[in-house]
Amino acid sequence: MQRITLASGIELDVQVTGPEGAPAIIFLHGFPESHRTWRHQVPHFSDRFRCIVPDQRGYRGSSKPQDVASYSPDKLIGDIFQLADALGVEKFTLVGHDWGGAIAWGGGMMGQAMGRVERLVIMNAPHPAIFQRLLYTDPVQREASQYVRGFRDPANDAMVREHGLAAILLKEVKWGRSPAMEDAERAALMQDWQDREAAFGMLNWYRASALVVPEMDAPFEVPEGAYLPQVPKLTIPTLVIWAMDDLALPAGNIAGLDEYVADLTLVEVRDCGHFVPWEAPDTVNAAMDDFFAKTGL
Repeated sequence: MQRITLASGIELDVQVTGPEGAPAIIFLHGFPESHRTWRHQVPHFSDRFRCIVPDQRGYRGSSKPQDVASYSPDKLIGDIFQLADALGVEKFTLVGHDWGGAIAWGGGMMGQAMGRVERLVIMNAPHPAIFQRLLYTDPVQREASQYVRGFRDPANDAMVREHGLAAILLKEVKWGRSPAMEDAERAALMQDWQDREAAFGMLNWYRASALVVPEMDAPFEVPEGAYLPQVPKLTIPTLVIWAMDDLALPAGNIAGLDEYVADLTLVEVRDCGHFVPWEAPDTVNAAMDDFFAKTGL
């Protein structure tokens, strides 16, 4: 791990492996994990690629500002480009899962215009335009996302301060251990979740987002004047890997993706839950290998 100071002053703990002159891949983990999300991908790719794997802002040892405004998407996306700058990386492939995938969607949209993000790999992270529309109109997705309202509710803060992140996970998402998670990884996560500043840093990703999650008794329609993200169409090659048994993000999120992504490769992973990078690592690695070969890497 390296400690890297960004131009903004934010400091990130970053795992950097692989040949310095090789094509770069930046891997972005999601909630509530760390760079360890990619423990099966980095060994597979680091002989051919420079793998850059941060603990993102708010997580583990990286900077954990406690104000909500420090976690707005523009700042989180900015961290990625500032990290690349700090490491002398001009162009790169961006890979993201869950919240890391949300930042990768935004980073890809910005990075294609700058000529810096050459390809994109998304794993179980919904496209912002599709996701927000589903939250308005689809009962399954809205019900699955009610936990976001709990994560944003300051009434839960005292519980988090007393018991750590695990308490709100148990309350709002009935967090259970996947059988694919190794004992050591579970122990490491439980230790990470005891850090109260990190707990609020992680929750602030949800609190700073403009995403609207209506109550379940609200009409299932797009309200007049509703927030709907207006985003550019992606033109860079994009691989979307979707675990089809994800309870938080059902497969409705991949319907219509080709309207927003011009060069789309979609891989559906059956019999797999949300944490596809480590629940189905061989499938993920093979899909990335095929995609990289197809796109000239």
